[in-house]
Amino acid sequence: GCELHCVGCHNPSTWNFNAGKLFDENAKQELFGILDKPYIQGLTISGGHPLDTHNFEDVLSLVKEIKAKFPTKDIWLYTGYLYEELYYREISRILLYIDVLVDGPYIEEQRDISLAFRGSRNQRLINVSETLKQGKIITLQND
Repeated sequence: GCELHCVGCHNPSTWNFNAGKLFDENAKQELFGILDKPYIQGLTISGGHPLDTHNFEDVLSLVKEIKAKFPTKDIWLYTGYLYEELYYREISRILLYIDVLVDGPYIEEQRDISLAFRGSRNQRLINVSETLKQGKIITLQND
């Protein structure tokens, strides 16, 4: 689910916390089977909103387990929050387990379909490990 409800969201069907398919142990084992394939580079987690308070603990648990089992796979996470908003909150714990954070809400007025991996100009592709190391926002080179 998602409480942000960005105007122009590409997936409003994910807003309802009571909709969708249950992510149970079978679904997790299916995901791990896919991640185990050498040609799979990693996992992208998007909305609803993975960092919403209703979703956060389950998403954190999942990314921890994925990083432990598949340390070379990358994890991208999309959030409507800005990195700066996350950093000083309890949910910043997740930053230790993800590789790229696509931050910021989708803003219809800043829509730009020429951008790689995001929908509006305000969103950034943040290299999380470098950002944490250097203490400043480091974006991917093709940002």
